[in-house]
Parts: sequence; structure tokens; C-alpha cells
Amino acid sequence: MSRRILLATRNAKKLEELRRILLKRGLGEVEVLGLSDVDEFPEAPETGATFEENALAKAHDAAKATGLPAIADDSGLSVDALGGMPGVLSARWAGRHGDDQANLELVLNQLRDTPDERRGASFVCAAAFVVPDEQEVVVRGEWPGTIIREPRGTNGFGYDPIFVPEGESRTSAELDPAEKDSSSHRGRALRALLPYLWEFAQTR
Repeated sequence: MSRRILLATRNAKKLEELRRILLKRGLGEVEVLGLSDVDEFPEAPETGATFEENALAKAHDAAKATGLPAIADDSGLSVDALGGMPGVLSARWAGRHGDDQANLELVLNQLRDTPDERRGASFVCAAAFVVPDEQEVVVRGEWPGTIIREPRGTNGFGYDPIFVPEGESRTSAELDPAEKDSSSHRGRALRALLPYLWEFAQTR
């Protein structure tokens, strides 16, 4: 089997982030593809109740359609004062999938009257790795912090401009890529997958 892995995403920034982490961790010999590098296939809607369910479903769909080992993630923002929401609905919280600005503004509006001490939140990422007919694994990474009242920063995407990680004064959107990779929810989840990716790389 080829040492190729499909990262099942069409989000260019997310793909870039995942590639950086893999390369930094010594998996440069594995060719990393995105969905734009393979023939299109029907993608099932994200209907799982948890990040883990969605990540596994996406990885299985991609592996089945392409025959390639596939990594998929599902991630989002969990806000304490909103009972853990937007959660798995993070990408479409305002009603239209992928409208980052509308999603961010809705969360800020919903927290308008919430005092600073109750604005705790976490970014959550579940990452799944599926090797066709061989293996499946799903792991979870969390990045705790707080939600501020006005966006700051231009790096990152999604809710990054309103999220200040625990122990930081800067938002996620004010961190440089290397800083974000070292501590982000996605970085934590992917690092939890590394033993399985190493095993894959060593047996191919």
C-alpha cells in the first residue's frame, strides 16, 4: 500500500495546519492529500451527536470512496454559558454552513450579558484515522480558554478571533502558526494520533 494519507477536508487553512503538524513530527515521507486531490465523491451530512461520531463517519466515507487511509476531524467551540453549544453545530451556528463572521457574531450576541467570569469555553477536536479493512481509531483534543467581547487578530479562522486560550492574553487569531500548532485542540488531537500514524508509516 502507498504511503499516502487523505486528509478529508476542503478547508484549505485546516489542511495547511494539519500538514504542518505532520511534517514537524517527522512524517514527511507520508504524502498528504486533501479532498481537492482526489475524485469527488458524495459526502454524507454531519448528523452525529458528537464530534467523535462525525469524525469517524467522515474518515470512513473518505477511505471507502478512495481506498486511501483517511484522517478526518470534527471540531468546534463549546461555550460553558451556552450549555456546551455551539458544539457540533459550530460551523453552521448562524444557519449557513461556513459563515465564520455570522457564527462569531451570534456567539458574541448570545453572551452579551454574560459576565467575564462566566465566559469559559473550550475548542474541541475529535480526529479519526481509518485504514480500509484494517484499523479505525478516534481521539480527542481540548483547548480551554475564554470568550472575549470583541474580535482581535487576523490569523486562524472560525471563532479564533474571540477565543483567548488559558494562560494567554492573546486570542487564538493573534498567535503565529507554530504557537497555535503547539497547543491547539487540533494539534493535541493529531498528536494523539501520531503513534498510529507512525505504525502506518513503518509498515508500508
